[in-house]
Amino acid sequence: MTEAGTIPADYLAVTELAGDEVSREQIERLCHRYYWAGDYCRGRDVAEVACGTGQGLGYLAALAKSLRAGDYSSDILAIGRRHYGDRVRLEQFDAQRMPYEDCSLDIVMIFEAIYYLPSFERFLDECRRVLRAGGRLLIATANKDLYDFSVSPFSVKYYGVVELGEALARRGFSAEFFGDTPVAEVSFKQKLLRPVKKLAVASGLMPKSMAAKKMLKRLVFGELVRMPAEITAGMVPYQPPARLAEGEPDRRHKVILCAATRMEDGTASR
Repeated sequence: MTEAGTIPADYLAVTELAGDEVSREQIERLCHRYYWAGDYCRGRDVAEVACGTGQGLGYLAALAKSLRAGDYSSDILAIGRRHYGDRVRLEQFDAQRMPYEDCSLDIVMIFEAIYYLPSFERFLDECRRVLRAGGRLLIATANKDLYDFSVSPFSVKYYGVVELGEALARRGFSAEFFGDTPVAEVSFKQKLLRPVKKLAVASGLMPKSMAAKKMLKRLVFGELVRMPAEITAGMVPYQPPARLAEGEPDRRHKVILCAATRMEDGTASR
C-alpha cells in the first residue's frame, strides 16, 4: 500500500473477466447475487461500485429507475464499455471516493470486492453520504469462515457475518444476512478435495496466477465455460438465499450476502 487509503494493485490479474474460462458454479454464483439484488433495485436509483466488466449491469438496468457503475481499473472498465456502449454509464473511481452527490442513491452495491478495500470504514462512510435515509448497501463476499477458505492476492481483509455486522453497526447500518451456494450441495469431487485444499492453503501452495487457477478449476469442476459479458433473467436456476442468524459465523455457505439499511443520522454506534 503506497499511502493510507490508496489502491495500487492491478486487478486484471485477479478478476474474472468477460470471456474468461470459468466453472459453471461461478456463473451460477454470479447470476444468483444479481437476481437477489434485483428485487431491491426495482424502480430505484442504483450504483454498483467495483463492477468489474459489468456482467450484471444489463440485468439491473432493466429493473432500476437509474443505474450508474464504476471500477478502479481503467483496463477492466474498457471491456465493459466496449460491451455496453451508452447503455450504462461507467466511470473510473475509487469506491472510497465515489463521484456521486450526497443523498442521491437508493442502492449501492459492491460484490466480491470489499476485501480489496484499504479502508472498509471509509467506504461505509461514503455509502452513508451518497445513500438516502433508508437506502441500502448490498454486499456479496466470499465466506472466510469456511475451514478451507483461501485468500485472494491483493486482498486486505475478509469479513464474515460477525465482523461485517459489527463494522456496519459502527457506521450506522442495520444488516440482514443471507447465505448462497450451500457447501452441502456441491459435487462429491469438491467435498472429497476440501481437505486437500485446506492443506494447500495452510502450506501456502494455492495457485496465485489465473492460468494456474484455471488448471485447478478443471481438476475440481471438470469442463469450463466462458464467462458471459452480460447475464440475463433465467440464465441459471435460482432460489432465494437462506437467511442467516446475526452475530454467528456461517460455515454452511460459500457466499455471504448482506443487505444493510442506512439508519437515520445520529444512530451510529461509533
